[in-house]
Amino acid sequence: MAKITKAPPAPHRPIGKLRPTLRPNCRLWMYAPGIAGVFGDGKCRLLHGIATHGSLQKAAQETGISYRKAWADLRKAEACIGIPLVSRQRGGRAGGTTTLTAEAQQILAAYARFRKEMIAGLEVSFARFIQQVRTAVQ
Repeated sequence: MAKITKAPPAPHRPIGKLRPTLRPNCRLWMYAPGIAGVFGDGKCRLLHGIATHGSLQKAAQETGISYRKAWADLRKAEACIGIPLVSRQRGGRAGGTTTLTAEAQQILAAYARFRKEMIAGLEVSFARFIQQVRTAVQ
C-alpha cells in the first residue's frame, strides 16, 4: 500500500519575482452531501497505521490524534462511504486487534491511484499556470 504523506509547505516568494521552487499543494477529500464525515488523506493515514500495527490505538498515536477521535473518524468515514472499514477482535491479556476489511484494503489501493492521478493533473495544470504568470510578468 502506498503511504500517504503531507506535502511540505510552499516557500514564500519575493515580490515581483517568481521563485523556481514554487510547488502546488492541495488537500484531497471526498464527502457525501448530507452525511457528516469525510474520507481523505487523514483517514487513509489512519487506515495504513491500522494495517501496519493491527491496533487503532497505535495508529492513532502514529497519526497524532486521540484514540477517541480515531474511532469517531472511522465511524464517520464508514458512514460516508457506506461500508465497514475495520473489524475488531477483542483480546484478553495479550490485547485485541483491529484489522482492515477487504473492502478497506481495496479502497486504500483505489484511493492511492486516484490521488496519484489527481496530483499528476495538478502538476500539469500548475505548469500551465506558471508559464502564464512568467509570460505576464516578463
